[in-house]
Amino acid sequence: MNTRKFTILHSNDMHGDFLAESQGADGTLIGGLALLSGYINQVRREEKNVIYAIAGDMLQGSVIDAEFKGISTVEIMNYLSPDVVTLGNHELDYGLPHLLFLEKMANFPIVNANLYIKKYYKRLMKPYLIKEVDGLKIMFIGIITESIMAYLKREGHIGTFITLEDAAKEIGRICDAYKNDDIDLTILLTHIGFESDKELAAMLKPEWGVDMIIGGHSHTLLDQPVLVNNILIAQANVGTDQIGRFDIVVDDETNRVIEWKWRLVPITSQAVQPDADLQKFIDSYKEVVDTKYNALLCRLAQPLTHPRREIETSLGNLFSDIFAESTNCDVALIGSGSIRLKEMGPIVTLRDMNQVFPYDEAFMRFTVTGEQLWRIFSYIMRAENRNGEGECYQVNRGVRAVYDESLRKLVQLEIKGQPVDLSARYTLGMTDFHYSSSQKNLAISHEELAAILPPRVAASSMHNVLEEYLRGHQNLTSQVEGRLVYR
Repeated sequence: MNTRKFTILHSNDMHGDFLAESQGADGTLIGGLALLSGYINQVRREEKNVIYAIAGDMLQGSVIDAEFKGISTVEIMNYLSPDVVTLGNHELDYGLPHLLFLEKMANFPIVNANLYIKKYYKRLMKPYLIKEVDGLKIMFIGIITESIMAYLKREGHIGTFITLEDAAKEIGRICDAYKNDDIDLTILLTHIGFESDKELAAMLKPEWGVDMIIGGHSHTLLDQPVLVNNILIAQANVGTDQIGRFDIVVDDETNRVIEWKWRLVPITSQAVQPDADLQKFIDSYKEVVDTKYNALLCRLAQPLTHPRREIETSLGNLFSDIFAESTNCDVALIGSGSIRLKEMGPIVTLRDMNQVFPYDEAFMRFTVTGEQLWRIFSYIMRAENRNGEGECYQVNRGVRAVYDESLRKLVQLEIKGQPVDLSARYTLGMTDFHYSSSQKNLAISHEELAAILPPRVAASSMHNVLEEYLRGHQNLTSQVEGRLVYR
């Protein structure tokens, strides 16, 4: 039997998480790219065959990334030197032309099989990478599906011809085309969410030879990978506090993984020496950002938290209240995923605000009926939307919605203490981003949102609204108070 041992390291949804954070009374540092690079370098020294892969969303989520529009991220990732990367939805946050610019900056391959440029019907990226390691050929295929494309509709030049079902066929076509190349290991790099990864694995034919799916998007924390249709599926949570590690043995004769061990490795200063050169490079960006963003905005009465995107949170309530008040909306929907950190305060600097809420875009206001509001809340509060992959929302004071889990339906919706009148009119606010995907994420079309009155830009910059409000209001407080109730 001719076998080879490989170590596959993998990250996903790093979101510009460059800097280590202190944890515990002893001041142990956790995460950050300098420590992560130190661990990757250590493994590369210790093991013969090492591959480092990233399953999407390197960009967006930190002040350093936003200030330099991803240029800082790609330059820093060049230091880490991943072997292969796939696209996530946030790689397109700065627009298609900028993504193509960043792709040219990257010293690492970026693969995606199913995004294409509409006018020319050509793939946006190279669909796969065949990497030869220790005499064995490993194929990586990048996949992002229609469910994620809803986030990208503002980029009119990009389309997809792949649904989740069609993704399996696309993978099959690529695998079949390279059967004669004697591919020893086939790995899908996906950014579609853990539940969708399991659905996709179940659709793949065994003769296509897919061995593993390394995924992202849902920020799933695993004890161990799952096995679906004899395909290993793994994900490494979110950020840089940890990294996934597979140690596998591949049989060259059968082209299958015959032994494997996986663990989620914590990245801490107790176990890892930081990459000093990379830390200096990161610090050069940090100094520029610190000069601009260390200004004090306000002091909160106490720290506010956002532990999970699927539930009402005190920090989510604060942001929703600010936008509802500032834009004069009866209902303000703030995407829970827009709030990127779990805590803010009591001291809040401009940096804190931008790190917690990095997405600076327009806030739109609509006039809708009570029936439309009822339909929206029925849709966003359903159980299948709270599986880690759906788009959940925070709502402002005066809104109370009750969803009955056993009946699987919305049973109560109040605005300012009064039951919603299905025939009455209400003002509804949301980000331009969520307006662009309203049908997918809110079950309401653009035509319906514009049926009564044309949409209005209530604020052209959400950051301007937040900054001005926080500067003008000291000792703010907020708490979870039963705005969204599940019973």
